[in-house]
Amino acid sequence: MAKTVTNFYSYVLNRAVDITVVLPSVTCPESLGLAGYPPCHELKEKFPVLYLLHGFGNNHVQWTGYTNVEMYAEERRIAVVNFSTENKAYAHVGGDDFFKFVSEELPAFVTNYFPVSSKPEETYIAGLSMGGYGSYLHGLTHPEKYRAVGTFSAGVSIDPGTFAKSAFAKVTDRDPQYDLYAIAEKVKEEGKTFPKIYASCGKKDALYQSCLDYAEKLKELGADVTWDEMEQYGHEWRFWDAQVEKFLDWIPRDDYYAKLGKRSV
Repeated sequence: MAKTVTNFYSYVLNRAVDITVVLPSVTCPESLGLAGYPPCHELKEKFPVLYLLHGFGNNHVQWTGYTNVEMYAEERRIAVVNFSTENKAYAHVGGDDFFKFVSEELPAFVTNYFPVSSKPEETYIAGLSMGGYGSYLHGLTHPEKYRAVGTFSAGVSIDPGTFAKSAFAKVTDRDPQYDLYAIAEKVKEEGKTFPKIYASCGKKDALYQSCLDYAEKLKELGADVTWDEMEQYGHEWRFWDAQVEKFLDWIPRDDYYAKLGKRSV
């Protein structure tokens, strides 16, 4: 796995931002000739990509620090992009338009500077907690941009305006553009196609019922939803580590690298 930590200037945010990009590369077995073919850095095609969103209080390093996502991505030959959006729920809060950054600038930067596909059918978005909210927000606001959406312990009731100040602030009048129920209804009303949805939560998590209720609502609206729960887990990294691997095995793929099959790292 090749891991790059990149700092670049964002024209949307008007400041420098940090991202982590992980890309499949030559493995040890390949370098030793144990894979049956010689190692090579030549790429036949650009990699499919998962934009993987962090939770409240986290940044671009937590996913690669607390989980085995690098190994999972290497095995499945898919790029993973992590990035920092502070506690602003991937939305436009105050002077920071993280919604435009995520939906427009970030994929433009990544697909132009790295061997990463820009095709919607090879693009996925997923996240934990606040990042689960962000994945729903972007995946359902722009369903044409993503083939599948994954949410792990999603904060489906987040109000970005108050959440940036406190994760536990009381929600009053949420802006409809950030209300996940209103967004899902709009997808249905406009006759758009929902991306495939993978939703999960630990049964000991305080967010369990709200996550399940929203998944059921999406099903009622016609979305193809896969629900997964794990009895022994709460709001914790061991659950999210297990879930990101399950999600990577679940996502629909017919790209060049998927056809090569899973590899050993």
